[in-house]
Amino acid sequence: MNDEPLLLSAALDSFDALWSPRIVTRVNDYDVRIAKVEGEHVWHVHENTDEFFLVLDGELRISLREPGGERTVRLPRGAVFTVPRGTEHKPSAPSGAAMLMFEPTGTLTVGDRHDEVPDHVDATTGHSLST
Repeated sequence: MNDEPLLLSAALDSFDALWSPRIVTRVNDYDVRIAKVEGEHVWHVHENTDEFFLVLDGELRISLREPGGERTVRLPRGAVFTVPRGTEHKPSAPSGAAMLMFEPTGTLTVGDRHDEVPDHVDATTGHSLST
């Protein structure tokens, strides 16, 4: 990790891959990740951790399967949302978006349980940022 300030805009400009998060820093045992996204991710669950999202650009949608049924939350630029642990969810961004996430280091982007992972989704614990 870098010991100098990092502009998120520069970090986002340093890569083009979609659904392939980059680790910009760490806070205690958590990764701070950024990602460019477009289209749909995959239905998945993180059994033991919440997942925090901050939309940096565009609009992110997160579909949730909850005990009361299925719903979708829409997150415009600047919005935050936390998916509770154990909640099946599927992020999407029909027109594209950029987001920042907090997740425990080593958390797989497709969770502990997931549908088949499509080719456009990177099943990773995050990649190092090279600016």
